Parts: sequence; structure tokens; C-alpha cells
Amino acid sequence: MEEKTYVDDIDRSLYDFRNEDKDAYRIQEGLTREIVEKISREKHDPEWMLEFRLKSLDIYNKLQVPNWGPSIDGLNMDNIITYVRPNTNMQGKWEDVPEDIKDTFDRLGIPQAEQSSLAGVGAQYDSEVVYHNVRKEVEEQGVIYTDMESALNGPYAEMVHEHFMKLVPPTDHKFAALHGAVWSGGSFVYVPKGVSVAIPLQSYFRLNAKGAGQFEHTLIIVDEGADLHFIEGCSAPKYNVANLHAGCVELFIGKNAKLRYSTIENWSKNMYNLNTKRALVEEGGTIEWVSGSFGSHVSYLYPMSILNGTGAHSEFTGVTFAGHSQNLDTGCKVVHNAPKTTSIVNTRSISKSGGISTFRSSVVVTNKAKQAKSSVSCQSLMLDNISRSDTIPAIDVRTADADIGHEAKIGRISDDAVFYLMSRGISEEEARAMIVSGFADNVSKELPLEYAVEMNNLIRLEMQGSIG
Repeated sequence: MEEKTYVDDIDRSLYDFRNEDKDAYRIQEGLTREIVEKISREKHDPEWMLEFRLKSLDIYNKLQVPNWGPSIDGLNMDNIITYVRPNTNMQGKWEDVPEDIKDTFDRLGIPQAEQSSLAGVGAQYDSEVVYHNVRKEVEEQGVIYTDMESALNGPYAEMVHEHFMKLVPPTDHKFAALHGAVWSGGSFVYVPKGVSVAIPLQSYFRLNAKGAGQFEHTLIIVDEGADLHFIEGCSAPKYNVANLHAGCVELFIGKNAKLRYSTIENWSKNMYNLNTKRALVEEGGTIEWVSGSFGSHVSYLYPMSILNGTGAHSEFTGVTFAGHSQNLDTGCKVVHNAPKTTSIVNTRSISKSGGISTFRSSVVVTNKAKQAKSSVSCQSLMLDNISRSDTIPAIDVRTADADIGHEAKIGRISDDAVFYLMSRGISEEEARAMIVSGFADNVSKELPLEYAVEMNNLIRLEMQGSIG
């Protein structure tokens, strides 16, 4: 039997399977005013949203592509399909979802996860949410969890209007403007005052269509004293053409409220992942980001926390795994904009087979943020001598009364540790996978059990055949 030597040889069928394109409607490639107007008609937008889309398109056409990060020259918007409607309406019962789409999510483990440990699930396939369900006891608490289109045209339309792309305006960067023009799908969550949701809500995004983009919008409002854990999962099959993900996540955390936002991103390695995530935290509130980034050809991903009220708190825990042909530029931003605000950043990055992993952190302490405290720690592990890892911290402090720390470590797997494990009867490949799993443990231990298992499986998948 031939020894497997590269990640490309490995059976990644859990994620790389694809369905025959049976979509009901797909818009033509490219980005024009006519295309944006067609998407708006397809979505039955209110008038203000059509105006917002067209304004965003104008901004997109005026802004330049970022020139400071990894190259995205392989991404040509003239070849990207911005809207693909699957051949189904949104269903509230799993058995009503078409078999081919249901099979996709079955193979990814969504129904089992829902049944065992999740309060509600939204599943998006290409440009539309195809399944949505919330447990009765969660609904009875007054929690709203629905797809963005229903929220935009339903009883919460005014709340959506008030918050939509206020944290991430289209002027923020070129791909935020693109999102504003062609967004489709995503989730809306509102947790009322004082309500604690005991079990997580989850959205899963699956991009099946070749050469398409996915532009889902997630808007979560956690009101005063409320508590929520929201989980986001993403995957796509591999194609030989570029796919694009330019979603947007806006999180509003009220006074003394808490939100944990967990993500496992496992996009295929032809994906350009240009996602924007941002949280606004009021007095005494907490945002916790837990992030695992494994897929995509190129990533620009920097979740941002704006600590706007006294005593607001942010934690970011992340792991990035960059393999062959991957250039993952990730990190986080924190703005301390009130007294006694605190932030903790703790990340791990792993690179192998020529992969490039860059960690960027930005900590801004305004002159309002007396007695602010921030601690940033990033550790990098390179598994061979052809990979690369960089740490680029930026710290901007505008008050003398602040306590700010940053540390970074870059290293290799210890030969002594591998030798020790092999002396206990473990193969070299398994030993290295165990060491990498341990290195990434700070993220996996923060995830619900089934997601920790998925993350460790991804690490083993990436580690197979990586010796030599």
C-alpha cells in the first residue's frame, strides 16, 4: 500500500463532497447595478434596503482593494456568482428539507448536534437559509432566533433597520461595501433582558456552488443582563476556481450581558475568506470570541471588540492552522473606550507544508479608558523549515493610567517530546498530532464537546502524512 505523504492525498470526503448543482435560480456572474437590483427583488427587500444596497455598491466601486495583507489577485469579481437560491424554501421540519441538501447536513453532523445539545439551529445552503428550528422552551423565554430575511420583513423589522451595518458600515473597507450590496441569508437573534439561554444556538453555512460567493449577515442583540452562547460552523467542497466568503457579524451586548461567539471555519482551500466580525459591549458586559480557522486559500479575519461601557470585558481565544497553499492573516482588535475595561487575547497558530500564518493584534486605549487592562499572548508553532509565522502587534495607548502587556513565542515541535511519546509505543505521526492537539488545547477546551472533537479531527487530518 502506497504511503500517503501529502495533505492533498488524504480523504477529506467529510467536507469535500459536493452535490450536483440543482439550484432553482442563480444570478449571472459579476457585480453591476442590475445584479444588485435583481438580488433585492429576489429577497423582497423593503425600499430602504434596496437604497442601502445601491449606496453600498457605489462605495464598493470607489474603494481600493487592501494592499497590506496577503495577495487576493486570484479573486476576480467578474467571475463570482453573488446569489444562488437552492431548490427549496426554508423549512421548519428536518424531514421537509430536500434529500440532497439534507444529506449534506446529515454528513456534517448537524441534526445529531441539534438533537443532543443545541437550543436552535439555522442551516444555510449557498445564499439561503434552508432550515430553521428553535426549541419550544427557548421560544417561551421570549428569545427570537430567525433568518435575516424573516426578521427584515417581520415584527422585528424596525430593530433590524436600527442595527443593520451600524457596527460595520459599508465605508469600513471594500469587502464590507460588497457585503452591503449583495448580502443574503444569515441569522437574527434577540435575547430579552435578564434571559439566560442555557444551551447554545447554532448556524451552519455550507457553500456548494462552484465559483460562487456567500454573503450571510449575522445580527445578534443580547439585552441587559442576558446570556447567550452562539456557535457558527462553515465548510465548502473544493473546486479548481475561486470561491468567496464575505459575511458580516454584528454583535450588540447590553449592560451586564454576556455573549460567547464560537466559530469553526473549515472552508476549502480555494476559498477567499474576507469576513468581518464586530462586537459593541456596554457597561459590565462581556464578549467571548472562540475561533478555529482551518480552511481557505487566503483569510483576512480580525474580530473586533469595542468596549464602550465602564467595566466592559473582551476575551479572544483562537487557533489558526495554515497548510500547503494557505496564507491565513488573522488576529483581533480591541478598542478600550471606557474606564476599567479589560481584554485578554490568547492565540495559537500552526503552519506546515509552506503555509503562512500571520497574527495581527490591535489594542487601542482611548483617553476615556482610565484603569484599562489588556493582555495579549500569541504562540506560533512551525512544523517544518518551509513554513512561515509572523506576529504583528499594534498598541495605541492614549492614557497614562493603563496596564497593557504583549508577548509572542515562535517555536518548533520538540524532538525530545516526540522521542518520549514514541518510546511509549506511539508512532511518530501520531506523536506529532498529539503535540499539536495539546498546543491548540486552549481553544478546543472552550468549545462544546462535539465541536472540540471536530477540531481535533481536523488537526489529525492536517497532520497525516506531514512527516518529512
